[in-house]
Amino acid sequence: MLYYLFEYFDKTLDIPGTGVFQYITFRSALAFMLSLLLSTIYGKRVINFLRRQQVGETVRELGLAGQNEKAGTPTMGGLIIIVATLIPVLLFARLHNIYIVLLIVTTLWMGTIGFVDDYIKIFKKDKQGLKGIFKVIGQVGLGIIVGAVLYFNPAVTVRTDTGRTDVFKTVVNSTVIVPAGIEEKSTATTIPFVKNNEFDYAEVLSFMGDGYEKWAWLIFIPVVIFIITAVSNGANLTDGIDGLAAGTSAISVLALGIFTFVSGNIIFSNYLNIMYIPNSGEMTVFISAFVGALIGFLWYNSYPASVFMGDTGSLTIGGIIAVLAIAVRKEILIVLFCGIFLAESASVIIQVTYFKYTKKRFGEGRRIFLMSPLHHHYQKKGYHESKIVTRFWIVAVMLAILSIITLKLR
Repeated sequence: MLYYLFEYFDKTLDIPGTGVFQYITFRSALAFMLSLLLSTIYGKRVINFLRRQQVGETVRELGLAGQNEKAGTPTMGGLIIIVATLIPVLLFARLHNIYIVLLIVTTLWMGTIGFVDDYIKIFKKDKQGLKGIFKVIGQVGLGIIVGAVLYFNPAVTVRTDTGRTDVFKTVVNSTVIVPAGIEEKSTATTIPFVKNNEFDYAEVLSFMGDGYEKWAWLIFIPVVIFIITAVSNGANLTDGIDGLAAGTSAISVLALGIFTFVSGNIIFSNYLNIMYIPNSGEMTVFISAFVGALIGFLWYNSYPASVFMGDTGSLTIGGIIAVLAIAVRKEILIVLFCGIFLAESASVIIQVTYFKYTKKRFGEGRRIFLMSPLHHHYQKKGYHESKIVTRFWIVAVMLAILSIITLKLR
């Protein structure tokens, strides 16, 4: 909202200095600082409110060290992340931008699903929370909305170099040559570590003959649904020990922010020879606010945690990361961005599959890991949870750096 106010001051009243709000970098910095302040200063008040309302975590007996001490710790702390993200976004972002609209919808949608799940667990005393089928329906519903908007909305385009002519453009008192290109609808995405690294989902339907491109949504939307469901569930599984989900997510989102900024900037995208996505740079403001909220939340969620994010936070985090990656055409890189989420999810799938297989074959279920998800395996091996979290953060940083390297390594 402040963006539009200062735009009015600059263009109509011609007040000196107000034009600085047109710069994404300036608004992103403000969004980060405000979200960090909101989550740290007012986060304590939210935690005290949750404690007064007896919104405490119910701990299942898993035989883990220090587990019983966590009983009664306030949960639903994801509300801190959501509020601290949305307020700066509403103040500093261009709210008519389609990508910002999608991210706000994602935050509220997934936050609502997580909130209902936490509410049932706490106030209805049902440890299972919201039934899995309803969670999946909610995730699929969001996937349909996001996929349909990205595919059909005319504001979502990419620039191609077909029939381009070079034009002169003045940027910060310097004249540079940038390719004019053509903006068009596309379902193309980026394949890392490959020279000609773009793949169009529509090509899967090329066997249908002429006009197959108009049916590309049959491939694109299911892919979006799968990614949103997988990443949000991965984030949910990762949220098992103090600071793990918040810390690794902040690292992943920060790396995604670099991709978002360069992909939405015609100069940088041309220099790096990557896909230019008009208007996508505005997501940098949202990402900055989101990272600030995650870091501020980590102030209270680090060991020993004063608050847990609950499904309110973990499902929201996963949904936002998935939509960001899809919007910036880097969904294949989620394997690197969210390598921790992938490892946690894979450990559960492997454990359950192997247990069922061995029980059917040998009459007794066997396990590969001492416990899944993966972080519990290391707890069972005797590692302190703060050491596990720190090492997972280090791995997340390494994966983020590897992701960024793909900008030039092809």
